[in-house]
Amino acid sequence: MGASKSLESSGEVRIKHSLIKNEEEFVVKRKKAVLQCLKNLKISCSRDKVPHIALLGSGGGQRAMVGLLGSLVQLDKAGLLDCILYLSGVSGSTWCMASLYQEPDWSTKLDTVKNKIIERISGPGVSWGDAMAKLKNYYYGKDLFSLTDVWAVLVVTAFVKEIDEHKISEQQDQHNKDPFPIYTMIDKQCKQQRDGDPWFEISPHEAGYSLTGAFVDTSSFGSQFDNGLKKKQQDEIDMLYLQALCGSALADGQEIRNILWKRIKDPNSPPVDKCYQVLMELADMNLSVLNGKDPSEIDKSIRTKLKDLAGGKRQLVFPVQKLNLADKEAAQLYMKQYTMDVCNYLNSWFSFWPFDVCFSICKCMALWLWGRKYDFLHNMADKAVPDALLESETRDYIDAGLLLNSPYLSVLRKERNIDLIISLDFSEGDPFMTVRESAETCNKLKIPFPEVNIPNEDAKKPKDFYVFKGKNAPTVMHIPLFNLGNCGDEIETWWKKYSTFQGAYSPGMIADLMEVAGKNISNNREKLLEQIGAAVGLKKSRH
Repeated sequence: MGASKSLESSGEVRIKHSLIKNEEEFVVKRKKAVLQCLKNLKISCSRDKVPHIALLGSGGGQRAMVGLLGSLVQLDKAGLLDCILYLSGVSGSTWCMASLYQEPDWSTKLDTVKNKIIERISGPGVSWGDAMAKLKNYYYGKDLFSLTDVWAVLVVTAFVKEIDEHKISEQQDQHNKDPFPIYTMIDKQCKQQRDGDPWFEISPHEAGYSLTGAFVDTSSFGSQFDNGLKKKQQDEIDMLYLQALCGSALADGQEIRNILWKRIKDPNSPPVDKCYQVLMELADMNLSVLNGKDPSEIDKSIRTKLKDLAGGKRQLVFPVQKLNLADKEAAQLYMKQYTMDVCNYLNSWFSFWPFDVCFSICKCMALWLWGRKYDFLHNMADKAVPDALLESETRDYIDAGLLLNSPYLSVLRKERNIDLIISLDFSEGDPFMTVRESAETCNKLKIPFPEVNIPNEDAKKPKDFYVFKGKNAPTVMHIPLFNLGNCGDEIETWWKKYSTFQGAYSPGMIADLMEVAGKNISNNREKLLEQIGAAVGLKKSRH
């Protein structure tokens, strides 16, 4: 993707509403391939009228991962893949992207790459020993540890079936024949405080806030900065961690808490005397409170074991309290403080592996800490950047699906000049939520976006292809995963079979989903061609 270095080697921050030079160079090269593709499709177009087409993959866990793969395979067979300039994903779609971009110029050999991916995700998972070795590496290898590290090792590996230690910056010169990849997430504090720009993107060249136009060299994302200068180097995040950063909201908060506490209690983990038993009981106690069960017996057992550990000399300071489980908020606050207290107590006796990481995980669970990284904008003085982003030392990055489950905002950066969007929607629930919410968000932010009107009867029985157009706005083609075109009257049955949070799919389930997702492209090849042709025509008329 261009040979020059992303940013100054000092890792300085770039605040500018423009594309980085490498991306500009890539776009020029890629448009030559798009022009050739249009010629092959008998669409007449000149070099300066080549439309900018973005393909979006929504969130949806492994359903999105496999669905995007099936769609891309059919785009390739339809001769349309080389029309795509940008490929951007949220959550599960980024898992598919990460697998594809392991292979240089994957779109020139997609059939082989697809078979390799399917063989891997149908095969055995990562061993407990390898997962623990990776967790240890994450824990000791950087300043800031969070539940994203745990999620990467214990959950993402269960679906992608590998520990991918490649770095995204290594891909800079490996994909001159592929679309430009954009991985997306959001800034948790900006989302919660509704202050600043929550939309965050990572490409092989830079990472940063899409709408603010504040970026840092991808290899320096996570390093500590002060007033735009690197103060302390941290290792670049690897692709396994990136997939966890993008894809950590496969279920609601309560379900995720349940999953993580259960994984922490995994029977494969090595049993170690009383300290280990206390940690397991602490996980049990958190699970009890989460599920509305009285934890007082577990509390008694924890206190007894702690007293034994201290030879009767010390006791847990935290007071015994009868919990009102009906007041969920108060019960969770109590457990947060209780968990921290037990971990701090144990930490004074057992500050070595694996106890130190166990305490750390329990504390992260209590604080619900995800995706914490140093803030590369810390202490800068720039009026273009919201104050909140300049003042904090750290930021927390989470799954973009918690705000908007499709990566529209990344491709709608003004400087990307997108003419046409193909939205592949793998979201559970309302098949039009992402496109509707994008229209509302863009309206508030004064970003051109077409009006979205959908007949009421389509909510439960969506068709397989929708087109939204507007004056001086990109055309949006929206394709819901399960629809009347590829499922007939069986839409509900398909949704039950492929609900978001379940174990890894069997080979048969993968094959069926690949096929049904692919039909959305093969059944609509002519409509896609028509809209690509229309985008070329519109570009000619605008000039």
